[in-house]
Amino acid sequence: MASSVVRATVRAVSKRKIQATRAALTLTPSAVDKIKQLLKDKPEHVGVKVGVRTRGCNGLSYTLEYTKTKGDSDEEVVQDGVRVFIEKKAQLTLLGTEMDYVEDKLSSEFVFNNPNIKGTCGCGESFNI
Repeated sequence: MASSVVRATVRAVSKRKIQATRAALTLTPSAVDKIKQLLKDKPEHVGVKVGVRTRGCNGLSYTLEYTKTKGDSDEEVVQDGVRVFIEKKAQLTLLGTEMDYVEDKLSSEFVFNNPNIKGTCGCGESFNI
């Protein structure tokens, strides 16, 4: 059974050109380091799975879970030794997205900088495309 990893926040990126990349999702060095740290204590898990769920005041929100295997329709992103699996439902919404990990005095969370988002809710936890 999969369990949630941590909280994720959405940021709409305005006036950013979508750049062609080899992967549907790119990871910042801080995201790579945090995923490695999280998986260090969970040797039975091979990576994290990113998905989207219908919820929140603006439609969709991201989910992050530990995963032991790649699903049949998951897209796999491998970067700097970290494996991130994207659920089929989330693949089109994540194209061109950068996954970051941000820490400040009050919170620490994964942040998805997504150029495809048309709007977000006030709290930043849900979005629409």
